[in-house]
Amino acid sequence: MENWSFKPKDLVTVPNLITYLRFLLVPPFVIFFVRENYILAGLFIGLSGLSDCFDGFFARRLNQVTSLGKILDPIADKVTLIAVAVCMLIYMPALLPIMLVLVAKEFLMLLGGFVLFLKKITPPPANIFGKVATVVFYFAIFIIILLKAVFGIEITALIIATFIVVALAMIVALVQYGVIFVRLIKKNNTCNLM
Repeated sequence: MENWSFKPKDLVTVPNLITYLRFLLVPPFVIFFVRENYILAGLFIGLSGLSDCFDGFFARRLNQVTSLGKILDPIADKVTLIAVAVCMLIYMPALLPIMLVLVAKEFLMLLGGFVLFLKKITPPPANIFGKVATVVFYFAIFIIILLKAVFGIEITALIIATFIVVALAMIVALVQYGVIFVRLIKKNNTCNLM
């Protein structure tokens, strides 16, 4: 079993630097979104989505997969998602039930990650369901912002349907992560008994 370990050199790997950038992209997105500057908000969320793809790519390509990166990457995902959820609720309060599902899923994922951290177990990498849910999420936000910014239109039914798909993808991902979490905890407990 791989245990969590931190090395100072992990702070400045290319993928971790990209992850730091993702944290920095959240405040400008929120500011521009709230000010209804949807073009710049779309630009920042688009950059965030691209950087989310590239940090994992560079981690594997440059052989810079680190325990720190495995912890920071999902936290950056969750911070971004929660910021977007708040903005979308300001934009369309009818999304509240769906956003509560998304935020609950992210909270449970953070809680599970924290438990693994306390037990010094490296969190698992994103699975295919988590990746699909994240891609669908970024794509949905980008399309909604693009429609509003460029064409000045909002299609309420399309927005709600898109977020229902996102919520379903995230619920499937949560169940998959739950199975992995239970397996890791059981394996850790078995190892500690030996």
